Amino acid sequence: MKTRTPITVITGPLGSGKTTLLRYILETVPRKIAILMNEFGEIAIDSKVIEGKNIQIAELGGGCVCCSLAGEFEAAVEEILETIHPEVIVVETTGVAEPDALVFDIQETLPQVILDGVITTIDADGLVKYPNIGHTSRLQIEGADFILLNKVDLVNEEELRAIEKKLTEINSIAPIVKTERCLVDPELLFGLNRDRIQKPPHHVHQPEFDSFSYTSDHLFHRSRFESFADNLESEVYRAKGFIRFAEGNYLFNFVAGRWELEPFEWAKTELVFIGKQVQTLQSDIIQRLQSCEE
Repeated sequence: MKTRTPITVITGPLGSGKTTLLRYILETVPRKIAILMNEFGEIAIDSKVIEGKNIQIAELGGGCVCCSLAGEFEAAVEEILETIHPEVIVVETTGVAEPDALVFDIQETLPQVILDGVITTIDADGLVKYPNIGHTSRLQIEGADFILLNKVDLVNEEELRAIEKKLTEINSIAPIVKTERCLVDPELLFGLNRDRIQKPPHHVHQPEFDSFSYTSDHLFHRSRFESFADNLESEVYRAKGFIRFAEGNYLFNFVAGRWELEPFEWAKTELVFIGKQVQTLQSDIIQRLQSCEE
C-alpha cells in the first residue's frame, strides 16, 4: 500500500503569526516541504514574503479555503502530489478560515494524504486588547491539536495566565506552547498523528471581516507613513504589505494597533487592510496614504 503524505494545517486569527511560523519552519526543517497558502484580500502578501525565501508555493486566493475554494484546494493538493512529491504538505489558511470544514474535506476527499495535525497560532497581545473571542477564532482553537501562544513577550504574567485559562476552557486537549515570534522546537510541530475524526460542519461560514488593497509606484515619506500607521482606525485590525521609502524597501506588519517594519526588497508598494466593515473607511485611508507619497 502506498504511503500517504502527511498534511499539516496552520490556522489562527488574523495577524497571530502564521506566516512567521511558516518562514521559521522553512528555515529550520530539513525536509522536502510543499506549501499551500490561502490569503484574505486581493493581493497575496504572505505568499510573496515566502517566495522571497526562494520557495515555490501554490496559492489559493480570492476566497476562503474552508468554503468557496474547497474544490480548488483538492485540485491543488493533487497537483502538488503528482509534480513535487513532497515529504510533507503544509497548508496556511487565511485568518478568517474555519478549519473544521477544511479538515473534514481532507479526510473525506483526499485519500492520498493523512492529516498530521492542526496547529493554531494565537496572538497573546491581540487577545488582551480584543478579549472577546469570535465564532471563527473559537473554531480555530477548538480544532487545534497544538496551540502556539505567540507574542507572550508583549503581555504580563497575570494576562498570560488568564489567556491560558481561556484557551484551556475552549480546548482542554491541545498542548499550549508559549513563544516569541513563533520560535518553537520544530520537532513539536510534526508527527502529531491526529486520530480524531472530524464531523461534517453544520454551520454556514460568514466571515466577520472585509478588506481592501492599495498599490503605488511612488516612494513614501517615512515619517509621514509612520504617523499614518500610528493613527490607523481601531476598525483596522490587520494591515500588511510592502512599502518603499527613499532609504529602502520594507515589509509592513500591523496587528491590533501595533506595527513594525522589516527590511524587504520588493518592486512596488502593495498594502492590504483588513477589519470589520473596513471598506467604509477605504477612501479616507487611501487619501491619507496618498498624502504620505513623496
